[in-house]
Amino acid sequence: MDSNFIDYVKLYARSGDGGAGSVHFRREKFVPKGGPDGGDGGRGGHIILRGNKQMWTLIHLKYRKHIKAQHGGAGEGGNRSGITGEDIYLDVPIGTVAKDAETGEVLLEIMEDGEEQVLLPGGLGGQGNSHFKTPTNQAPRYAQPGIPGVEKWVILELKILADVGLVGFPNAGKSTLLSVISAAKPEIADYPFTTLVPNLGVVPYRDDRSFVVADIPGIIEGAAEGRGLGIRFLRHIERNSMLLFLIPTDADDIRKEYEILLKELREYNPELLDKQRLLAISKADMLDEELMEEMKAELPDVPYVFISSITGYGVPSLKDQIWQMLND
Repeated sequence: MDSNFIDYVKLYARSGDGGAGSVHFRREKFVPKGGPDGGDGGRGGHIILRGNKQMWTLIHLKYRKHIKAQHGGAGEGGNRSGITGEDIYLDVPIGTVAKDAETGEVLLEIMEDGEEQVLLPGGLGGQGNSHFKTPTNQAPRYAQPGIPGVEKWVILELKILADVGLVGFPNAGKSTLLSVISAAKPEIADYPFTTLVPNLGVVPYRDDRSFVVADIPGIIEGAAEGRGLGIRFLRHIERNSMLLFLIPTDADDIRKEYEILLKELREYNPELLDKQRLLAISKADMLDEELMEEMKAELPDVPYVFISSITGYGVPSLKDQIWQMLND
């Protein structure tokens, strides 16, 4: 297992307090009763999330549990403003969602490289006494305190961005297919749950075009309730444009397996069923033309293609169908 893939972190964040405004009066040699000249306090530091396409995991934040921005400086005489607290930038992978840990409310999502969004704003600085001078109060002896920063526990979740989500039971051959159609090198073995983290593969297509496939760890019946590897991985499917269901020819009942996979997706998020679907029936090297024809009557009502990752049978046709569906 690649323990470097972390797609969930919980951290305590606190933006900086605003600095207090200054109570100060101009005092010069020949101006014994100068007016108020207290400056404003500085703004507290923001905590800002920034998208970084070079990143694909949240591991760099796993052990950084407390993040605190700098407070703003107090205002000074001579109408000098306090310093602005230094902002803290947290670089995160594209596809990161920030949520309030207590309420579950989504605070923001980072969807582009270089995109910056303020997670927690710093407190505003208070106004100095120079703002409060009036004809009837020429020497105000008060200024505003700074506004406190914001503190909260925040959850950062990563939802992988890919064109195609590979959906299937453990051991359906998803990793093998990904290794054949792309340069990705997922761990492959003949036992369930080899894929413990989502693998992304860029699939080259004709004329230097390409699309991205995410091999999501195998769904098992009950995943929506948290069985097996559970819903932790279902969330990665939410962002895919289309779903590629992979079921091997030696499955007991292809239609039934397809229905179970659909049921899991529906229970997790019914909107997933709005996505385009394509069924790839793998291990087709075990079949001859006659058997394929017989099987067609038993298949669910969804576009399908027979493929073999071992011999390459049907793989070009699979790529063509995916490209066509992505660009319809």
